[in-house]
Amino acid sequence: VQLVESGGGLVQPGGSLRLSCAASGFTFRNYAMSWGRQAPGKGLERVASINLSGGNTDYTDSVKGRFTISRDNAKNTLYLQMNSLKPEDTAVYYCATRGFYGPVDWSNRGQGTQVTVSS
Repeated sequence: VQLVESGGGLVQPGGSLRLSCAASGFTFRNYAMSWGRQAPGKGLERVASINLSGGNTDYTDSVKGRFTISRDNAKNTLYLQMNSLKPEDTAVYYCATRGFYGPVDWSNRGQGTQVTVSS
């Protein structure tokens, strides 16, 4: 399993970013996928999950209505559209397998992409 996150950066409060996660080494369409984040001094937090087909999604309460998880099984890629960003969204964001039907498998997360929300 290899997961490579990209798309992070510095953005002002209220701004938007789109994260991507390129997957390889496994049959992407056979796995539910998740995005998570880790803020400085805090543990890993699941942010959003999506089922195999992409037809069902689930979000942690703090990002509902602002973040959208999606996937393109033809491109083996997972996305996270983040709108109305807040300083408290600042963290390293990771993608990982599973998390929709059960626990996220954080052991195979990628290197992460830094998101910093600051004026």
